[in-house]
Amino acid sequence: MTAVAQAPIDTRTGGAVPLGRLTLVELRKLADTRAGFWLLLIIGLATAGTSAILLGWGQDAEQTYSEFLTFGMLPSAVLLPVLGILSVTSEWSQRTALTAFTLVPARGRVMVAKLFAGTLIAIAATVATGLLAAVANVIAGALGGDASWSLDSSLIWQSFLLQVIFVLMGIGFGALLLNTPLAIVIYFALPTVWSVLTSIITKLQDAAGWLDLNVTSQALSEADATGGEYARLAVSAAVWVVLPLAIGFVRVLRREVS
Repeated sequence: MTAVAQAPIDTRTGGAVPLGRLTLVELRKLADTRAGFWLLLIIGLATAGTSAILLGWGQDAEQTYSEFLTFGMLPSAVLLPVLGILSVTSEWSQRTALTAFTLVPARGRVMVAKLFAGTLIAIAATVATGLLAAVANVIAGALGGDASWSLDSSLIWQSFLLQVIFVLMGIGFGALLLNTPLAIVIYFALPTVWSVLTSIITKLQDAAGWLDLNVTSQALSEADATGGEYARLAVSAAVWVVLPLAIGFVRVLRREVS
């Protein structure tokens, strides 16, 4: 389509729509759909639930800010990528792609805005988890728990990085497949199958140390990860995040809108 090469036009100024405005639109669209709204609500409730579990059944020594934060990151790490998938696939499943790409013909800018929106929602989720963990730690102190505030500074930015990686992976799978059910199933099934195969087949175990994102990303949950661990994380992220995103970008740019 020739529209792909055109620049998006701001009807008020006659110039290109600022990328920041496109990003705000994509952020709003994440919660505009019924699926997106309920998914965000479930993530919030599940995150609060992790704190309740540690407060109700955790040992006193486990009731620390570090534990509340680490445990609280699990729901968003698992479910936020689904939101990333929906941000791309819903354009096609709900037939809004025609409207979106008519208003903003430069599809690449729309996809970049989706990446920025996904990154921002991942950062916001991490900040919200940190705040919930702080509240839970205060409650733990009042109930006789350890309530230690000790937290290695590296865990802070590593938590942000972990969430961003998985959200971008979800966006990549969504762009690659452009089908919501298929993208969600493949996103969860393919890495799981790979992990199972590498645990069974000994010849693949060395490769798993470099290509299994579930394995390499564990370094981000530990303080003072080594350079070697970051190198393995970078290689696995290139395979599971960068490659699907690159191919997905091409698919979105070339797919006919009907």
